[in-house]
Amino acid sequence: MTVIKQSDFIQSIAEGFQFISYYHPKDYIDALYHAYLKEQSPAARDAMAQILVNSRMCAEGKRPICQDTGSAVVFLEIGMDVQWDAELSVEEMVNEGVRQAYNHPDNILRASIVSDPLGARKNTRDNTPAIIHTRVVKGDKVEIKLAAKGGGSENKSKFTVLNPSASLIDWVLETVPTLGAGWCPPGMLGIGVGGTAEKAMMLAKESLMEPVNIQELMEKGPSCRAEEIRLELYEKINALGIGAQGLGGMTTVLDVKIADFPTHAASLPVGMIPNCAATRHIEFALDGSGPALLTPPSLSDWPDVTWEVSEDTKQVNLDTVTREEINSWQPGDRLLLSGKILTGRDAAHKRIADLLAKGEPMPEGVDLTNRFIYYVGPVDPVGDEVVGPAGPTTSTRMDKYTEMMLGETGLVGMIGKAERGPIAIEAIKKHQGIYLMAVGGAAYLVSQAIKSSRMVAFEELGMEAIREFEIENMPVTVAVDVNGNSAHETGPAEWRVKIADMMK
Repeated sequence: MTVIKQSDFIQSIAEGFQFISYYHPKDYIDALYHAYLKEQSPAARDAMAQILVNSRMCAEGKRPICQDTGSAVVFLEIGMDVQWDAELSVEEMVNEGVRQAYNHPDNILRASIVSDPLGARKNTRDNTPAIIHTRVVKGDKVEIKLAAKGGGSENKSKFTVLNPSASLIDWVLETVPTLGAGWCPPGMLGIGVGGTAEKAMMLAKESLMEPVNIQELMEKGPSCRAEEIRLELYEKINALGIGAQGLGGMTTVLDVKIADFPTHAASLPVGMIPNCAATRHIEFALDGSGPALLTPPSLSDWPDVTWEVSEDTKQVNLDTVTREEINSWQPGDRLLLSGKILTGRDAAHKRIADLLAKGEPMPEGVDLTNRFIYYVGPVDPVGDEVVGPAGPTTSTRMDKYTEMMLGETGLVGMIGKAERGPIAIEAIKKHQGIYLMAVGGAAYLVSQAIKSSRMVAFEELGMEAIREFEIENMPVTVAVDVNGNSAHETGPAEWRVKIADMMK
């Protein structure tokens, strides 16, 4: 009988989450490089180059691919013949492994989980509890799948119950454009079909653990209806022209996965979950011989891709930038930012809103007049780092605060990830503000532009506190100009037409 020791199990969980924080799966890198080579959109190609360069940097430096080091998701298949040498429960052991992984001193991972979600939303400080799915199966091993699922992509999850005669393809093609770019394409799309509501969503999540192999499927051809649908959706989703980071381009999804399960005759439950550019997962088994042995990839697995500043990129000093200069920027313009910026996410914006509503002054150091704010929750630094990986968070969560920030604080510009909604765009247009976009999935690369960091306000908010960064040559793209024109609308529209012409 196989005996699994508590220490081996906890160590395997901890090392697994550390491993996936800085190593992309090879199949994802290969698929992204394939997309990069065929991409004709300059903006999309630039974004993919940043993601590929960032990925290699993280593998070399063993630092997180993305500042959002994700919710810890664990799938367990426990053999019925397994015996445990443990004092803790399986759930307690998983959470201890997560706790050790996220607090590892050599590679601190950002703690993003908050308890009392309808109330205080207090950070648990160690990213526990994990999301655990357990099955008891035949056998004498414990099969383990780990994933770190970022909030930006998880927030775009969708569920519906279709009429059994309805078209799954039609629903997906209607729904994907509503996801926006907050899930950081190009990535994968996991679709679960059948069972009940919770089963369909779990199927969708677990399907994202499967290999990226759509190119192989295209070569050999489909062998069942689900594979036919995968191929059709892959082609038709990419024909939407959404592209990398939603800026318009030829590749939006690198693969589409479908997992199904028998369902009620009157039902067709469908769950859909996207996986972002920070695709992070691993599978291993414990057989009683000790902790899992995780083999690092070879650096030769990464393609020889460099990210270079294009000739038309504009250098901008944020400490001296003028309104006339800002007014000249157009959607799609690429900029290199230098100077000082403040940071702030959801919680900080809520604090500012509360202070303004009460007529109370801003905390010392929080003067937003003619300043730019960066929507970021960085990873804590290690060693001699100024700051850990510090990529942008999804900007639409700050949309409801945009009128207040531009109208009442003197703020002129915002830096974040993905598109802005109608309310934010209207405020930008009204106040002649500007919105710039950094690449999601290139957090370590972005952090290299941050030369100093100091705490300014709301330190108790942890990664959501307000900091002041001094940056040098931080790459961004103009996403919404002062007239409210959005690159996330014009870019995909342009490439949808171009792709249609190519297909003809």
